[in-house]
Amino acid sequence: MQHTVAPGGRPTPRPARRRLVRAGLAAPLAALLFVAACGSDDEATPSPADASAAAGALGPVDKAAGEPVKIGIVSDGKSAGIDNSVQFAVADATAKYLNEHRGGIGGRPVEVVTCETQADPAKGTDCGNQLVEKNVVAVAVGESAVAEAVWKPLSDADIPTMFFGAGSPSILSDPTSFTVGDPNFAVLNLPISLAKDEGIKKVTTVVIDVPAALHSAEEVAPGLMKKAGLEYQLIRIAPGTADMTPQMQSVVSNKSGLVFIIGNDSFCISAINGLRSVGYDGKVSAISQCITDATRKAVPGDALEGMTIGASVPVGGDDPSSLLYNSVVETYGKDIEPDSSAGRGMFVTFAGLAASLEDITGEITPATVTAAIKAMPEKELPGAGGLKFHCDGKAYPETPAACVQGGLTTELDGKGEPTAYTVRGNS
Repeated sequence: MQHTVAPGGRPTPRPARRRLVRAGLAAPLAALLFVAACGSDDEATPSPADASAAAGALGPVDKAAGEPVKIGIVSDGKSAGIDNSVQFAVADATAKYLNEHRGGIGGRPVEVVTCETQADPAKGTDCGNQLVEKNVVAVAVGESAVAEAVWKPLSDADIPTMFFGAGSPSILSDPTSFTVGDPNFAVLNLPISLAKDEGIKKVTTVVIDVPAALHSAEEVAPGLMKKAGLEYQLIRIAPGTADMTPQMQSVVSNKSGLVFIIGNDSFCISAINGLRSVGYDGKVSAISQCITDATRKAVPGDALEGMTIGASVPVGGDDPSSLLYNSVVETYGKDIEPDSSAGRGMFVTFAGLAASLEDITGEITPATVTAAIKAMPEKELPGAGGLKFHCDGKAYPETPAACVQGGLTTELDGKGEPTAYTVRGNS
């Protein structure tokens, strides 16, 4: 389906509360989200102060004019396992914001052309082909279980594509692909950075024994840890292991200063409780999907307090990037939950694509878009809590599609809730 955007309605804001939303293990690890969410069933009428704050965050009016520029928007949308259809609503709101306040792209209005994969590889390939046929000049893809299927026909047609996160070597080495998520941060750079900051000499990674999680921890991490001057221990544990006390005892015996956990919430519950049972008193960190409502119910607060968790976006934050995002979805969207990590990820990707094209002039084609993205100076990534990005291939020369080096972290409080977000390892 294809949409030409126009100004939309304004949903009522909702009083803030915080919760954590689980991310699936099948998603690319670089795209895992830590979510501090807002929302309730109560509704309120926006006050003049709210409207003034939103207008200030959006910036001055700078309307686009002329022939529209077609940008493809791809999302898994709604499937049997997940509902990310909010990404389409966020994309529409973002396009309206760009056309009203950012001069669209090259001064011309953005027209979004959407396609839904339903997490089906065949439909992902079909989406790629459809967007080629509809002559889009670039594509933005939110986190997707079928990113490589979407990517292939777009790459074959030399259409530049910006992904929220991608773990595929094919995508990361492609000259017309770009990703605004650091492919190394969540499971590699985060524990190394923490160890250096804390003066820790030995790191233990506790990882769920499934192929999707093992590659980085088993094949890539040892060399990086050694290069960083760190001793490294890897503990692989089968999914469904309820009592990890025996394995965690080896952490104490080996005197590891940092334990980094990679797994889903049930796996992490067993790991954290195992560490607690053996009296481990060192630093504990984890990927975002470790911490959910289930984790907070099953793990005592004193075991969660002080844990450092990686974050892709500061959903629920009150920083300027969050104020911008909330203002966009409140002003130009309709019934968009601001606490949706999927929605925030789409905004970061789409608005990031637009930001990378702010200096484009003349004819707008896939080739000129690709050149403009690669030539952009380093900028702040919209909606990403202060992270910066540049797409010249220098963030990680071995994976030139990566535009971001680093990520966000937050420490949990005594209730397992996030505190302030910190930019870590950003270029």
